[in-house]
Amino acid sequence: MMIHSFYFAFFGGAVLCCCLNSCTSPAVTPSPGVKALLEPWPGPHGGVPPFEVVRVDDFLPAVEEAIASKRTEIDQIAGQADPPTFENTLEALEKAGAALRRVQAVYYVWTSNMASPAMDSVQAVIEPRLAAFQDSVIQNSALFQRIERVYLEKDQLQLNPEQQRLLWRYYTNFTLAGARLSEEAKAKVAAINQQLASLFTQFSQHLLADERDKYVVVSDVKDLDGLPENFVQAAAEAAVAKGKAGSWVISNTRSAVEPFLSYCRNRNLREQVWRMFVSRGDNGDANDNNKVIPQILKLRAERAQLLGFPTHAHLKLADKMAKTPEKALALLESVWPFAVSRVGEEVADMQAYADRQGDGIEIEAWDYRYYQEKVRKQKYDLDETEIKDYLQLDKLREGMFYVAGELFGLEFKLASGIPVFHPDVSVYEVSRKGSGEFAGLWYFDPYAREGKRSGAWMTAYREQETLSGAVPTLVSNNCNFLKGKPGEPVLVSWDDAVTLFHEFGHALHGLCSNVRYPSLSGTSVATDYVEFPSQVLERWLSTPEVLKRYALHHQTGESMPASLLEKIRKAATFNQGFATLEYLASAVIDMKLHLAGAADIDPARFEKEVLGALGMPKQIVMRHRTPQFGHLFSDDQYSAGYYSYLWSDVLSSDAWEAFIEGGGAYDKQTGKRLHDYVFSVGGTIEESEAYRAFRKKDPDQQALMRERGFVH
Repeated sequence: MMIHSFYFAFFGGAVLCCCLNSCTSPAVTPSPGVKALLEPWPGPHGGVPPFEVVRVDDFLPAVEEAIASKRTEIDQIAGQADPPTFENTLEALEKAGAALRRVQAVYYVWTSNMASPAMDSVQAVIEPRLAAFQDSVIQNSALFQRIERVYLEKDQLQLNPEQQRLLWRYYTNFTLAGARLSEEAKAKVAAINQQLASLFTQFSQHLLADERDKYVVVSDVKDLDGLPENFVQAAAEAAVAKGKAGSWVISNTRSAVEPFLSYCRNRNLREQVWRMFVSRGDNGDANDNNKVIPQILKLRAERAQLLGFPTHAHLKLADKMAKTPEKALALLESVWPFAVSRVGEEVADMQAYADRQGDGIEIEAWDYRYYQEKVRKQKYDLDETEIKDYLQLDKLREGMFYVAGELFGLEFKLASGIPVFHPDVSVYEVSRKGSGEFAGLWYFDPYAREGKRSGAWMTAYREQETLSGAVPTLVSNNCNFLKGKPGEPVLVSWDDAVTLFHEFGHALHGLCSNVRYPSLSGTSVATDYVEFPSQVLERWLSTPEVLKRYALHHQTGESMPASLLEKIRKAATFNQGFATLEYLASAVIDMKLHLAGAADIDPARFEKEVLGALGMPKQIVMRHRTPQFGHLFSDDQYSAGYYSYLWSDVLSSDAWEAFIEGGGAYDKQTGKRLHDYVFSVGGTIEESEAYRAFRKKDPDQQALMRERGFVH
């Protein structure tokens, strides 16, 4: 997952919304932390975030002052007497709000990685204020008139392609957000956005609280039979952290639950852990999200109507590659029957295995991962734990650096003296081979801990640009691997290794960026395109060049043997029914929820009825059930947009075939085209045009079907 939007570059935050009240406060002497947040960052490479001096209490006054500063800049741009030009309006807007961008870059690090009751309280105040400010900019009539004037005169202005793209981006975003509405309608949209900002915060905090406060305590180590030793040790350490020393704690996060469900032999305990995980945000207590979701959906539907769209889904897709929700839904539904059919085959194989073993069970959802490992071993003589012995986190990181060097000519060197927000974080200086030109910093935060949201993501603390000089990017990858004993290697599953490469793909999208304007930099592309670079990078994990060099046994140091490499290759399409259908279920629910307009929605009933009508097998549950679907309800970015992962994977599957058709995974010519037309151009080229420039044709959906083994 990637955290980014046009609003991060322009408004200074990853997730913003609406309101019109002033956010100023009485003048006081700022604390060192507030001062550090507001002023240009000190240190090397154009400055780095001053994490070491920031405290939770610093965020609110810093945000208020930064908003006030940017408000003044916006008023100056909107109120100037000179006629609007690209330079005095669009470029001026790109430069405005530097302090706010800096403050919010650090603020979102805390909300995602350093949550606490104190931070929750601050966030509940800040989010509506940021929302208010965003709408005050969008609804500034004088400002929009200047943007519109330049837009209408664009054909006479002799703008270069990047300038044209920036102008289109501003005009489109302002228009879709309601800049052309009447004053009465603007006020209604602003009020809705204000409410949504608070609801998004509630949803996120409820989910994080369930992941933090709900867990399963195991009192007898025999109940963990089948689990790898490093997992058992991590569970013991988690118990100590929870004040349960002498027992073992299974945390309510994906990084703990998925391996537990894959290897724990105790079926009753598997069911208990599975139910805990799929019930996050759905327990009828203070952290239940079932009352928050309908409010969000109704407000989104009302806002879409005010903006002239039949539904929120139509609004969200208006400037995306898919263009309409119907087209996106058609892609999802075209793959659905193939995935259901494959799940039927997978369940039959698992049931047959269980029957032969005399287990006396019928395969249920909490059995799927456990028995799929048994079938994998039976069919391919491939044991996931055998693979895991070769997947050391540190070595995989070196493998990613190797791929970045071979494909894009990037070199990574461990940096020292760069402030970090937690001791787990390491920082690398990234430069270009040959020239030695500095490309940016890569921050790596790999481990799970309390206060950190689950999952994996990429964030840009600062975007690359040349408008204000040669400004390098600062990017971060954050994961939730279970930390091992000091001095021992951290072993990860194959799926986790794929995720690691995926998120690194987002980081490379930022590090390769070479554009003028920050709002078009790096990952500033359509939501249904932004996952393409990250998804295509996943393919390099399984290349022999990576596995032979960097998949080294954690005890012997030996390379992964050729026999194991061949087993991995043969099993490449194994379990694709499960992987595809759990994703598709979430994507379909997302789209249908947002196509329902202002209908009264009961999340649980809606899930059951929609998936029942589609023939969802009982052994599969949505990858993200509605009450825990942070992609949809923690902000607006991926709402009506979860289809993007499949849309982008059509592109990534087709793009991978370009390498196979050429000289292989490390073909220099194909790699250069991928760099020049995808990774380096950000949002300066319309996404379909950029892909055609790389591939020299439109993407072929059958490439996705072939790769997943659904067609031959």
